[in-house]
Amino acid sequence: MSVKVLVFSKAHFVCSTVLFAVLAYIALFVNDQFVRPFLGDVIVVVWLYTVLKSFLLIKSSWLAHFVLLFSYAVEVAQYFKLVSLLGLEHIKAVRIIFGATFDWLDLLAYTLGWLLILGIQAGLARGKHLSAPKTNH
Repeated sequence: MSVKVLVFSKAHFVCSTVLFAVLAYIALFVNDQFVRPFLGDVIVVVWLYTVLKSFLLIKSSWLAHFVLLFSYAVEVAQYFKLVSLLGLEHIKAVRIIFGATFDWLDLLAYTLGWLLILGIQAGLARGKHLSAPKTNH
């Protein structure tokens, strides 16, 4: 028995590409007190989910939970200044990916991103259920 875990989802890949473009735009051109620091964190959770969903055949809710826990773990690492403890603060990519400052509002943003994922998935599942052909039993 073989279990198929790796797949390619064009829809999720396209979505992740669009979200990446949005995140890049925010990082390069937006410097405010809401979109960049908060909305960007909401979007990054959805982006990470769509990137992983592009290549992994895994139950959507499990993946959403994993992405939320991973996001929380990154924030906890910021709280404990893990990048500095590991001596990696001189590497710009590490500082960008992991960030440097713990913020409770980031946890809220990650949670909202997770809820958005679950809401979208529930809506898609409901749409599939409503459009499924009716059978007479």
